[in-house]
Amino acid sequence: MKPVKLTESVEFLCVNHFNRKLFDALIPLPQGTSYNSYLVRGKDKTAIIDAADPEKAGVLLDYLREEKKIDYIIAQHAEQDHSGGIVTLLEKCPAAMVVTNPKCKEFLMSHLHVQAEKFIEVKDGEELDLGGKKLRFIYTPWVHWPETMCTWLESDGVLFTCDFFGSHLATPNPFSDPEDVYEPMKRYYAEIMMPFRQQVKANLEKIAGLPAGFICPSHGPVHKGQMPGKVKEYYTDWAVSAPKNKVVLAYVSMHGSTFVLVNRLLSRLQELGVHVEKLNLEDVDTGRLAMSLVDAATIVVGTPMVLAGAHPKAIYAASLVSVLRPKAKWLGIIGSFGWGGKLVESLSCALGAFKAEVLPPVLVKGLPLEADLVKVDELAAEIAKKHASLA
Repeated sequence: MKPVKLTESVEFLCVNHFNRKLFDALIPLPQGTSYNSYLVRGKDKTAIIDAADPEKAGVLLDYLREEKKIDYIIAQHAEQDHSGGIVTLLEKCPAAMVVTNPKCKEFLMSHLHVQAEKFIEVKDGEELDLGGKKLRFIYTPWVHWPETMCTWLESDGVLFTCDFFGSHLATPNPFSDPEDVYEPMKRYYAEIMMPFRQQVKANLEKIAGLPAGFICPSHGPVHKGQMPGKVKEYYTDWAVSAPKNKVVLAYVSMHGSTFVLVNRLLSRLQELGVHVEKLNLEDVDTGRLAMSLVDAATIVVGTPMVLAGAHPKAIYAASLVSVLRPKAKWLGIIGSFGWGGKLVESLSCALGAFKAEVLPPVLVKGLPLEADLVKVDELAAEIAKKHASLA
């Protein structure tokens, strides 16, 4: 296998994983993923940035078959899909040193049992000279682990961004295209970065002044040409901008009563000029739900009662909202029950510390009557009134 040459000094080693179905045993990967490494050559030294997932370490070694010497292994992030190949690389190049920050060193010693003497610690803003090519390390904590950092090669205009601006996308095309990469990037942001919106904002500001001609993430294709500016715009929209005039209507219905409420709310909201994304929790994938939450102003959960609480799939959706912490301002609950129970209480517990204004719930015993549908109409009117303040 041959790397893709980005500049005279930088080569892209893309390790595609086309048939991986889940990430972290949780996140669906409809388009697979990739684990990216990059070779940077100076006059005196050669460094490799990131080291792929251990399952694909053999592919990384195929790229390096003719490489006689690697002096430095730059570890930007300790999670195994970035660092798992470090042990294999040290076996191939026993003289190589692992260059990283103190927190990442701590993690690599515990996760991979790399010995302390194999590390060179670097501070925020510190540089490593390869001989005419200087790598500057930029701490970007909580994007998305506490130890993550980026690496800036000013001479070539290349910014290596770790998980920042990444996408779970396996593709033979080494470079991103806005038509192909937008949705995988939004899915990746929603699943990985959204809980850390404030940290994303701070780190966007930290790298804003770097004139990067290439943004090289650790997952998905490389961004070049117009794309470095575009992907920064995407992240600014998702992490910084106000939520949009949009409702996520996530529901599950067992015997049709909740479905009647859902469809009535959908129709009324659309009549009032509110965009609605309707998701059936019976079969929606986690990533699709996460993506829908990124820019929504209101989340409405529709659920029947199961025993004494909300449907388990509705509780799972509420738990996901709690974990991902989207920027939605309002939350609604609609549903039906047979004999009683604590539907609202069970959802509230699943939502945990998620901060949003809770709108009056609409709960119906059995099949909705016209009076119940009027309450749904009132909820739609209230949501539309709230959304008018977004403009």
